[in-house]
Amino acid sequence: MGLTKTENFTAEQNELAALAKAFGHPARVAIIQHLLKIDSCICGDLVDEINLAQPTISQHLKELKSVGIIKGTIEGTSVNYCIDAERWREVQALLNSLFDTYVQDQSCDC
Repeated sequence: MGLTKTENFTAEQNELAALAKAFGHPARVAIIQHLLKIDSCICGDLVDEINLAQPTISQHLKELKSVGIIKGTIEGTSVNYCIDAERWREVQALLNSLFDTYVQDQSCDC
């Protein structure tokens, strides 16, 4: 399989693909849902909530941070994670823009 030629696609297409990849694991979806529900938490709390090993949770957090969905602040020896509100609104706008481009054509039989 060849390498993806990302330069052949728009910045928006590449960004949507990166976001889809970040959302592409159920543990990451669970992390996002948990952070949305409680506003912020420490990695150890996620270990208890999602029932995965701490290194696994850390890897998923790294993926979510790489696309900017979450951010973390250091508090002593712990990192407190939360949804990045500004980025969340950007992601919402991108996804809404994609979904809004669909126009149902009643004559289409496929």
